[in-house]
Amino acid sequence: MTSDPFAFDGVTFIKAPTIDEVADGASVSALVADVLADVKTRGDAAVHDYSVKFDSADIKVFEVTPEEREAALARLDDQTRADTEFAIENVRRFAQAQLDTMLPLEIETLPGVHLGHRIIPMERVGCYVPGGRYPLLSAPIMSIVPAKVAGVDEVIACLPPNAHEAMIAGCHLSGADRIFRIGGAQAIAAMAFGTETVPQVNKIVGPGNAFVNEAKRQIFGPIGIDQLAGPSEIFVVADGTGDAEMIATDLLAQAEHDIRTRVGLITTSESLANAVAEEVERQLQTLSTAEVARKSWIDRGEIALAKDEAAMIRYSDFVAAEHLQVHTEDPKDFALKLRNYGSLFIGELASVVYSDKCCGTNHTLPTQQAGRYTGGLWVGAYVKVCTHQWMSPEGVAQVAPPAVRQSASEGLEGHRRAAALRLSRLQREAAE
Repeated sequence: MTSDPFAFDGVTFIKAPTIDEVADGASVSALVADVLADVKTRGDAAVHDYSVKFDSADIKVFEVTPEEREAALARLDDQTRADTEFAIENVRRFAQAQLDTMLPLEIETLPGVHLGHRIIPMERVGCYVPGGRYPLLSAPIMSIVPAKVAGVDEVIACLPPNAHEAMIAGCHLSGADRIFRIGGAQAIAAMAFGTETVPQVNKIVGPGNAFVNEAKRQIFGPIGIDQLAGPSEIFVVADGTGDAEMIATDLLAQAEHDIRTRVGLITTSESLANAVAEEVERQLQTLSTAEVARKSWIDRGEIALAKDEAAMIRYSDFVAAEHLQVHTEDPKDFALKLRNYGSLFIGELASVVYSDKCCGTNHTLPTQQAGRYTGGLWVGAYVKVCTHQWMSPEGVAQVAPPAVRQSASEGLEGHRRAAALRLSRLQREAAE
């Protein structure tokens, strides 16, 4: 398999990206490192200073009060609230079904050797809720609701101080225990280290800009993170049965997120490839968000023509797209042949937008080929699967002798003694 997508066997490009890589630069890393160190040292005072500097927000009290939460909720129009609650219930229902598949385990692997695991919710989780170009009301739902379903004791939400008020209502409805008006790298620092008012968390989840992403990367270790999210991605795999209008519409729906969004079509049909290219240009003429979507399409859009189905599958698995739509004659059968993706949308009726907003699966997904080794944010991200063991004398008799021999062969005398002590005591007791 090649590391160069533009020299991929069996694939030619009707349209290739003009910009291939996203590089945020060393300056972001250095700036974030300074922010983290400052917040760790000065706490709330540093958070305040960075809120003024980066968000033009001179906020003295970061936490949203119960009264402010209720006021934000009251100002949410009835239909928006109903739609938000619809999405919350769907995400909750799916997260609960996922959690129900995760069961505690207790097994006797050998006579007297008892092994198992427990499913343990985390104590406190921090959810970063991005402000972004638009008020993304689905964002708090995707990070907060699964945490509450998992049984996390306390869920902290941080959102930029200039975020739309409806985002506070969304955090409240989703079940956030505490909400803070703190954005950017300073929010990640506050949750990672704790300040006078923001409690330290065990794990931080949720997408953000390059500064948020870099801050999550730098604090990872003692604090967990969900993933390092890059710009959004959507690819469609399609044969000659694909609908050019529908494919172009879905590509542009993601392209309007950000000028760095990666969008693409992988197809075995040259006529469909050309039709989609034409349809994208046609739709851009009337799309109100065309300023963003057009640049995304020009810079990072691609149409790959595969010589056959096998090449289409290979290239799709190489890309490992965040969102992968399947528009083929038998999409359910074809989906079984795909391996690498963040989330799969099977058949032309399953648009990414439904998952982005309200159908129940999580929209926080792996990007930049991370779909090769992980899936997206889910209820399991908020629990620990921790093993345990206990042994009867019969079990010690099974495992101690090989443990003694292996420790001796490795030259680990302390290990050998620890393995032998219990066995020798049991043997003495049996002889008495």
